[in-house]
Amino acid sequence: QVQLVESGGGSVQPGGSLRLSCAASGGILRVNAMGWYRQAPGKQRELVAIATSGGTTNYADSVKGRFTIFRDNAKNTVYLQMNSLKPEDTAVYYCNVAIATMTYPFASNYWGQGTQVTVSS
Repeated sequence: QVQLVESGGGSVQPGGSLRLSCAASGGILRVNAMGWYRQAPGKQRELVAIATSGGTTNYADSVKGRFTIFRDNAKNTVYLQMNSLKPEDTAVYYCNVAIATMTYPFASNYWGQGTQVTVSS
């Protein structure tokens, strides 16, 4: 069974930094795209950043220049380095990973459990 375990959320003052991580495990054959989404109260879930298996990255305009997504393929882990955090970054952050498994060799999307990020003075 595929599991995604997130860590690294918390509370920080405006201008501060946090690093989120998401580790995938369980019968993995291949990991394709790895990404981060967020959902603020009363809002739809939105894409924050994505990193393909080929190394391409894309970011939401609201986080460009402040957030960096990177992955450790040997560990099947994706990270989100968040700098210069703003109150509007407050949300639950979810990782989303496309994984092909030993039993089903076609990529399916899996979600992490979510981690709260709160930016407040």
